[in-house]
Amino acid sequence: MPDVDSDKLHELVLKMLGDLGGAFSVPTVRIGCRLGLFDSLQKDGPATAAELAKRLDLAERYVREWALAQAANGYLTYDAEGERFSLSPEQAMIFAMPDSPFYMPGAFECAAEMIAGQPKVEEAFRTGGGVAWGDSSACLFCAVGAFFRPGYVNSIVQAWLPAIDGMVARLETGANVADVGCGVGFSTLLMAEAFPNSRFVGYDFHAPSIEQANAHAAAHGLSHRVRFESAPAKKIPDGDFDLVTMFDCLHDMGDPRGCAAHMRTMLKPDGAWMLVEPIAGDRPENNIGSPVSRLFYNASTMVCVPTSLAQEVGEGLGAQAGEAKLRDVLTGAGFSRVRRATEGPFNMVLEARL
Repeated sequence: MPDVDSDKLHELVLKMLGDLGGAFSVPTVRIGCRLGLFDSLQKDGPATAAELAKRLDLAERYVREWALAQAANGYLTYDAEGERFSLSPEQAMIFAMPDSPFYMPGAFECAAEMIAGQPKVEEAFRTGGGVAWGDSSACLFCAVGAFFRPGYVNSIVQAWLPAIDGMVARLETGANVADVGCGVGFSTLLMAEAFPNSRFVGYDFHAPSIEQANAHAAAHGLSHRVRFESAPAKKIPDGDFDLVTMFDCLHDMGDPRGCAAHMRTMLKPDGAWMLVEPIAGDRPENNIGSPVSRLFYNASTMVCVPTSLAQEVGEGLGAQAGEAKLRDVLTGAGFSRVRRATEGPFNMVLEARL
């Protein structure tokens, strides 16, 4: 046996127990979201387990154990005297308010999908190959869309677009916008709703995502000026755009340098490329110890790097590439002006111009 520092071992065990508690909460939180348990406590007020079960026509014994598990998680508040469960305002922002910037059920969906995709990623470790986007699990693309949506709802129009020099005025007057790597279309539709005089087209190489995006456009009554097409980033046929956007996807691409070069050809001479990527330092030691980087490194291992390695070139930038590497990609593609326009707790926003 090696010499062991008992205090350090105890600290690590406690940390591991906390991590495992979080991991064990993934299925119970998903059940709570899918069956409306969190929503009922938010909309209809505190309840005993029996009252909550009756509201939703569920089995009381299951609901009681679920509610106690969430109280142990710190996700519900428990009044022992009245045996009632409730959501504090802070808990409600995380579990029961879809437009809150802190709404996190999508993250629990992502965790479940990454576990489902483990066998394919594990095999890729042995072969060095990739796992194509959409192939690792049943609906990873749905979970990723749900995970990013709250941040997009609270940041794209309010903070990110205003940080791009002169762009809001152009969008208000009427601009042509391409949203590359649009996924299920949340980012594209948010911009379209905010700027009714502009025209938007979303591109993604994953056909099932495009199907959902077109359905979302129709549901929002935006099909007359928003369209979605399935196309790899390097083969998008259209051009003459005032603005090209990419939200959390360049690092997933097999050939980010080739994609960047093609974005250059899509822009008007005075156009801009707004690139949103996960926030990260330029060196691994800058990221280790950060809870945000911890999430992104694990997601990158299970999703981002396998997705990139499954494509042409397979550069595998990863979700923690850092600004310096991203700048190298952009300037190497011919963009002469690159700056960090703004940032948030999860993302950096780069503005690139010709």
